[in-house]
Amino acid sequence: MDLFKPMDSKPEGSSNNKPEPAVSEHVKCLILGSGPAGYTAAIYAARANMKPVMYTGMQLGGQLTTTTEVDNFPGYPEGIDGPTMMEDLKKQAERFGTQVRFGMATKVDFSGRVKRVEIDERTLIEADAVILATGATAKYLGLESEEKFKGFGVSACATCDGFFYRDKVVAVVGGGDTAAEEATYLAGLCKKIYLIVRRDELRASKAMQKRVFNTPNIEVLWKHQTKELLGEQVVTAVELYKNKGEAGEEVVKLDIDGFFLAIGHTPNSEVFKEYLETDNAGYVMTIPGTSKTNVPGIFACGDLQDKVYRQAVTAAGTGCMAALDAERYLGELE
Repeated sequence: MDLFKPMDSKPEGSSNNKPEPAVSEHVKCLILGSGPAGYTAAIYAARANMKPVMYTGMQLGGQLTTTTEVDNFPGYPEGIDGPTMMEDLKKQAERFGTQVRFGMATKVDFSGRVKRVEIDERTLIEADAVILATGATAKYLGLESEEKFKGFGVSACATCDGFFYRDKVVAVVGGGDTAAEEATYLAGLCKKIYLIVRRDELRASKAMQKRVFNTPNIEVLWKHQTKELLGEQVVTAVELYKNKGEAGEEVVKLDIDGFFLAIGHTPNSEVFKEYLETDNAGYVMTIPGTSKTNVPGIFACGDLQDKVYRQAVTAAGTGCMAALDAERYLGELE
């Protein structure tokens, strides 16, 4: 199927028939995504004279731009806020010649040696190599108050932000392995952890359940669901439904300092799935020890292919790998 023809073609002559975009340009190395993985790939690619062109995606700088403080990235002894750190990486990539452009991939054709990527449904780029750094999006509950307090008491990464809640009271939402792992990690830092579980059992593995139940400062709240987050500038409390939809339903309020989501991530891989191998959750699969995908010339890095660590520093490391792998690939084409 030609992805660049109208998805819902009309008869010729129809005014609604959308033409295929003309090729805008041919580039040696195209990078999609602008988090730590994308920017690091751009730095290495630009220094290797690959003349990278980056399209940032809709969230310039990626997930770290929603984080107020980053304390665990090497080189910032006093810590740094996420947006500033991403701006530093952007400037470094541009310093070596990366063209950074705002836009996102809406269609791709990876069937040929030359890769074709449509940007924002109107610009068609051809590339010899493509580095995918589109990341993954944390799942949220969809509450207005949750959006309001992102970075101000609401987090989707305990490893990233747990330090700021040392000796405080926090809540973790979820019942799977991720939630159990986040809760036990936070238990080593925080005074008290409420694990909010929608059902009357955990979905986590038996080993992770045992860790939760054997950790004295974790209290599991069975059959609870989040109703609302409360506070002025920062989160100070959470309202929960207990036994929602059942006899004895009630609303309870807990005073907390932080609220952690651990209900999963969605890798931003949908547009690539026709060509790339993904696991059951949608993460792009790479050859172990490399950034290479099943399609020659396509390389994946960062949270798009990492469902285990999901840290800025590991994303940056895989961005480096992707640029080096792309450089070797392009060298073999010459």
